[in-house]
Amino acid sequence: MKHLIVCLLVLATFASAQSVVGSEHNRNLRTLDYLPMLMDYHRQTVGESRQFFTYPRRNYDFVKNFADKESNALVYYADSLGSGEGAHHFAIAASPILGLDYRGGEALGDTIWPGIDGGLYLRGYADSLDFDLDARIYSESHSAKKPKSFDGEVFDVQTEDGNAGADYVSYARYRAHLGLNYAWARISLARDVLHWGPGYYNNLAFNQFALPYNMFNLDFTFGPLRVFSVYADLRVNSWSYSKDNLNDRNLYAHRYELALGNLTVGMSELQVLYNENKPWLFVPVVPLFIEKGNYTERVNNGALAFDINYRLFNAVRVYGEFFLDDMESPMAVYENKYSNNRWAGMLGMQAGHDFNVGGHALELGTIAEIARVEPYTYCHYDTAMAQMAHLGKPLGNPNGPNSLAIDWTLYGNLGLSGLSSLFVGIHHKWLWKGTDSGSSIDDPYKTLEKHFVHNAPLHYTLTPSLSYRGNHVAFMGEYGFFDDKYVNVRIVFML
Repeated sequence: MKHLIVCLLVLATFASAQSVVGSEHNRNLRTLDYLPMLMDYHRQTVGESRQFFTYPRRNYDFVKNFADKESNALVYYADSLGSGEGAHHFAIAASPILGLDYRGGEALGDTIWPGIDGGLYLRGYADSLDFDLDARIYSESHSAKKPKSFDGEVFDVQTEDGNAGADYVSYARYRAHLGLNYAWARISLARDVLHWGPGYYNNLAFNQFALPYNMFNLDFTFGPLRVFSVYADLRVNSWSYSKDNLNDRNLYAHRYELALGNLTVGMSELQVLYNENKPWLFVPVVPLFIEKGNYTERVNNGALAFDINYRLFNAVRVYGEFFLDDMESPMAVYENKYSNNRWAGMLGMQAGHDFNVGGHALELGTIAEIARVEPYTYCHYDTAMAQMAHLGKPLGNPNGPNSLAIDWTLYGNLGLSGLSSLFVGIHHKWLWKGTDSGSSIDDPYKTLEKHFVHNAPLHYTLTPSLSYRGNHVAFMGEYGFFDDKYVNVRIVFML
């Protein structure tokens, strides 16, 4: 058991490589770890500490473990100014990253080979200031005559006829955090994605599968109470170069989370403003669902979500979330007949256990969720463009309005020698996506009788995955069967 605990601590420490504990990088900017947030959920399931489900959140071990974890980086420097108790300590580490991808299949409608990315991962701290930056440049060869962006963000098409010397797609991506910490507070600037609530696949207010955006955060933590306030700059159109993006879409949101032993309850509220900006909404004690009524209805869009999570026997956690976009009355929500009652619900369960296999930690678990999103949820008036979306993708549930989804994953993570590990998983997804009015996040809102996933076909995908992580190299592979046929294979080097 002692060896198991030591190995778990090593793995958990490495999984927290950023100044924050953040969401997955599921489209790009992948480093050596395959699904670090899933394993963070696992450790909260089998552990005894308070359970917080606000991402990204401060990594309290970042500075404490920096020397042990980062001293083997290609560039590492640590020093201090002054001496004694008044000394100012700082450190920085830099690691070049090189990745090679193969992506293809019917679901993609394209073959990307080779896909090459290279860049630099910087992280460090100076007294109470910490930061990390992962910046990459990508170059991809596409088989499709009209390439589409794999990750949903902007890209440039280079052609041989245009003096580029070859036909390829190029683009650059980054995520970054810069935080100033106090004992119970953190203020930060970041480019990342919010993920709020105990779900992994189907969170309703903010979800890891959204596209990254720039934000300003304020995080208060008083023992079991966390209060998180955010402002984010969103893009109106799915194509970054569109003139529609000369307009402003601003997001304000608060999360209040109370973690009492095995029980965690949370409330999230958000407000999207189109071509208006009210900095007052950033104040954590301003209730957005009340303040919303003080502004012009046609240019602001608000919602409220409640979630609950309970851990049983340090082996299972059960959780749920209810998201309310709009309602005529509580009775009308219950009758659920017309589109002016827009809501979503999610239920989930995660179970896990840790074993000692010959002195190596084996983390086994399963997670399952079901989510229902009513038609027109996240939508808004056609003239206002205050949808709860960024670059055409929902901020919340990735399946969008008028959808029913079931996700079920079995996973195992085996710690090997040093920092190496082997991950194996299999993900099932059943999805019913409606086609009636209110099924697209860009559908203009109308008050009419709604039809939830009416005659929607079942879309089923089975995805096994395998990942090996070494000290400086990692391999990741995913293969989709049945209705989403695709293959993603990646090898990455990080020094």
